[in-house]
Order: sequence, then C-alpha cells, then structure tokens
Amino acid sequence: MGYKKTIGITLCLLLITWCFPVTASTKEVIVNENYLNLRSGPGTDYDKLGQVHQNEQYPIVGQEGDWVEIQLDGYTAWISTDYVTIQEDSSEQEVKDVGLDHSVEQTSITIPFEKTHIRNGPSSDDEIVYFAEEGETLSVTGKTDNWLKVENDTIEGYVLSDLVKDEIKETSEGLKGKTIVLDPGHGGFDSGAISPTNVQEKDLAYKTADILAQELTMLGAIVITTREEDTFASLASRATLSNTVNADAFISLHYNSVPDLPTVTGISTYYSHEQYAELARYIQQEIIKESGDRDRGAEFGDFQVIRQNLMPAVLIELGFMSNPEMDTLMTTNAYQKKLVSGIVNGLQRYFSN
Repeated sequence: MGYKKTIGITLCLLLITWCFPVTASTKEVIVNENYLNLRSGPGTDYDKLGQVHQNEQYPIVGQEGDWVEIQLDGYTAWISTDYVTIQEDSSEQEVKDVGLDHSVEQTSITIPFEKTHIRNGPSSDDEIVYFAEEGETLSVTGKTDNWLKVENDTIEGYVLSDLVKDEIKETSEGLKGKTIVLDPGHGGFDSGAISPTNVQEKDLAYKTADILAQELTMLGAIVITTREEDTFASLASRATLSNTVNADAFISLHYNSVPDLPTVTGISTYYSHEQYAELARYIQQEIIKESGDRDRGAEFGDFQVIRQNLMPAVLIELGFMSNPEMDTLMTTNAYQKKLVSGIVNGLQRYFSN
C-alpha cells in the first residue's frame, strides 16, 4: 500500500518564495467565455483537449497569430485570442503562492458582525463597496498592512483585520497539528466512474485530494494520503492506515455517476458511526455553500472505508460525473477550489467546536 506524508519542505519553499521580491514580467489571459475549447495547436484544426471557463486566469507561454499557448496543470494548450483578455504585469512584486498571504494562515473567514464594511482599498478612506452579513464566508486572497483582501462570487475588496481577528485565530488554530488522512477513491486498475468526456473518477478524486492536501498543509495540518497517484490500495488498507496513525479526520473523496439519468446532480456526505455525523454535516453544509450544487444531505452510509474506521471518518460524493454540465465544470481549477474550500471550512468548524 502506497501513501505519502506531506512535510515541511514544501511549506519552507513557499515561505522562501513569499519573502523575496523579484522583478516579474508576465503575461496572463483572462477567459471571457464559458466552455472555451482548448486545442493541441494554434487553430481549430487541432485536437480538442478540454475546456476552460469565464474569469479563469492562466499564464501565457507562447503566441502564434490569433492564438495563445497557456499553461495548465501539467500541460499546455492553445486558445483563441478572440475570447480572452491578455494582461501584462511588469513590475517589482512579492511572489505569493496562489496569491495568498500565508501569514494569515487560513483561506477564508466568517464575518462575525452584521454590516461589516468591505472597502475597495486597504484604508478607511477608501470607498465602502459592500456590507457583509454576520455569518457570511469570504475567501482571503492576500493582506496589506492591517487589511485582508477578501472576495466571494460577486465582490472583491478589503476588510480591517481587527474586525475578524478572533475568527482568524479560531480557524487557523483549528487545523494546526491535526493529522488528516485523505483517501482519493479508486486508483490503478480501478478507474471508478467514467464521464461522458472520458474523465476517470480515480484521476478527478486524486486531483481534488492533491489540491486539498496543499491547502490543509498551509493551515498547519499533517496530511497523509492513502495512495500515490494512479496506484491501487485496498479498501481495508485505507481504513487501517487511518486507525494506525490515529487520524483526527479521515476524508474519502469520490464522484458519483448515473449514466441513465444524465440530469441528476448534487453532493452528499456519508458517515458510518453516529458520533461522526456532526463532521459530515459541517462538511456537507460548507461544500454546498461554496459550490452552489444541489444539497443531497449528510446521512448514514455503509461504506467499508468509514465502517471499519475507528477515527472521525466521512465519505463525500462530490457530484455527478454523468451530468454533462457538471462533467465540464468539475475538471476546472476554479470549481475544484470551491470544493476544497468547502471541505476545509467544514473541518475548521468541526475542530473549532
């Protein structure tokens, strides 16, 4: 059985990258359309590799005529310039991993007060652009002095960190030092479900686990996965690993499929032992809040990886690969980050309580 432990080397490299200013001259594209085709070369005669969606941003690595070559996860592809905005940033700047200030130690905050001011700049002199409601969750994307840069699906702005400092302390300490076992479903010869565009569940589940592991590690958690990329691990071995390391939480990641009912959609979270129902409910609520997908609830599930698990354990079905619309959306980095944010927020709620 293969598994890996995410350790401090990656975090140290990130901190090194964060601390030193560099002169960067980069070009990026901002996608202006949904379902924009990726091609293997600069033209519509080349093979289609997949799709990207509105507001997603990618680095440019080449250009030929009216086509640009962009960098995606592990490969490059070409898109037409007719449907993107090209921006260039040539200035001395501090390089930040995915735009996050790691001194903040969390990727989201929950607003503790009604009508909290969100401003268009990091100063009380800047204009108020939004009044956040008590209990509202905002993603944190950076920090300037005593101001946090925050956003959701509709707004982007700055909030005074003093207004949310208790929330920041609570969420960052909630995961610090916790051992989290991530279990990407299937693997190796076991592909799991296969989508209409031939995406395999084993690959998508591993992608989610990989992104989630990075986020949890940055928040101070000790992350262990039950399998390496595209290797097989038995169901019994996955539960045994969790029990052996005394996991604080075990998260099994899966995607659903009902090919005969292609319109079915939704996310569900399962627990096998009643004492862990609360963990399932928190994660389910937060994923639905972030993703906007149909809420299929948190309920009992008789799955071996959580039934034989003595630790707090849940199994999440993160959506239906058989739904053509979701099939396209699920593979995007933007949507994957929404799913991951939901899981992280759910874990933070669980450990805070």
